Amino acid sequence: MAGERILAVDDSRFLLKALVFVLEKAGYEVHTASDGEEALRKAREEKPALVLLDAVMPKKDGYEVCREIKGDPALSEIRVIMLTGKDKEADRERAVAAGADGYVTKPYTPAQILEQVKGILG
Repeated sequence: MAGERILAVDDSRFLLKALVFVLEKAGYEVHTASDGEEALRKAREEKPALVLLDAVMPKKDGYEVCREIKGDPALSEIRVIMLTGKDKEADRERAVAAGADGYVTKPYTPAQILEQVKGILG
């Protein structure tokens, strides 16, 4: 639902800017992080409805961040969509095992991101 808070996490400044642009244009409140540790800190501070989470990042990868979010009772209600350049079935299974609610492979279009976000947030 537009207006909800989203945390976009990617170590690529370009991809992060693109995500912010698309999501804000659709009416979402967007916060950002560029590594796994910052993502966890901001998830605790901001309590977003959804985290768009890059799988491969410095400090903590997206799978570890997802597991920590889903394993923390204070954060476990946060929905997580993994964003990754890896499109093998094993990668999807790893994301599901970490607790991800969705999975989008790069390169993705703005329409694909919005479709996933709307599908998860309602």
